[in-house]
Amino acid sequence: MPSSLGALRGQANDLGLPPLEHAVVVVVDGLGAAALRAREGHARTLASRLAKTTTIDAGFPTTTAAALATLTTGTTPGEHGLVGYRVRDDAGRLTNQLNGWDDRMDPATWQRAETVFERAASDGVASYALGVPAYADSGFTHAVLRGAEFIGGRTMADRFDAAREVLRTPGPALTYLYVAELDQAAHARGWESPRWTAELETLDALVAQLAATLGPGQGVLVTADHGIIDIPESGHVLYDTAPELLEGVAEVAGEPRLLHLYTEADASPADVAARWREVEGARSWVATRAEAIAAGWFGPVVAPEVAPRIGDVLVAARRRIAYYDSRDPQRTGRSMIGQHGSLTVEETRVPLLRFGAAA
Repeated sequence: MPSSLGALRGQANDLGLPPLEHAVVVVVDGLGAAALRAREGHARTLASRLAKTTTIDAGFPTTTAAALATLTTGTTPGEHGLVGYRVRDDAGRLTNQLNGWDDRMDPATWQRAETVFERAASDGVASYALGVPAYADSGFTHAVLRGAEFIGGRTMADRFDAAREVLRTPGPALTYLYVAELDQAAHARGWESPRWTAELETLDALVAQLAATLGPGQGVLVTADHGIIDIPESGHVLYDTAPELLEGVAEVAGEPRLLHLYTEADASPADVAARWREVEGARSWVATRAEAIAAGWFGPVVAPEVAPRIGDVLVAARRRIAYYDSRDPQRTGRSMIGQHGSLTVEETRVPLLRFGAAA
């Protein structure tokens, strides 16, 4: 997104994009490079441009809230502050970063970085966010898309139609086009399912149609916020069945492939991490908050205001597993097949495909 804005300004940028009049960034939720490569016969337009030089690192954590904030601000989670799916907020609550916003978690301040749309407005560049209508006024939208004019499109095709309308207006203009359908299909049925493949085929056809209508100075970039892994029920790890893992743990947050453990006040995070490594170290990366920050998991800089949001101990799955609490009567998330959040290549490597003048 920052490179696209740079191209609209006629400036040098990290992607080496030429000067553009219109830039459209298509963000496909959950489209990992590995999954696209595995289904290349169903996505000839997209797959024909997929190579080692056309993939990028989605960053960590590979969860939508953090990754979309990174895309739309050009900063890492340690700076923008969205460090996970469900984390501890300033009021001491465990809050969902996608739909848990309220007056005690203000989008204008909780997401700490200026968005690329706000920077565009200061330069007189119009910016648009094309998304699902239900998300138009959400706290998350106000956090990561602020500064853009939101245009709702119920279906994937509706959003691509809206992009073509924007391209017909005088530039310069920056457009963010969000595709939710593949991630939704993966969670419900898995990325290896016929439903996911059908959504990929629809996306591929729409990208091909959009690319065919591009005029001079109009470029399209297709990328994703993260990849995805299918987790069978046999890969569900019930951490509460090993009592030593909960010793010293006050709260468990994050998501099934990336746990944020918040320790009790008198507990040592190092000791909690050591117990988890002993039991789970063969199939997960385990780090204390201090270790994860030092290793750059959340980016080169973690602001002092952001650090307490990160779990005292992090457990990131590296095998095809997901962590659950068997004591949960709702079996929350247990029906979800496609999952993400961790550091594996399948989750972190995503496409960056160029069309029109962006190519």
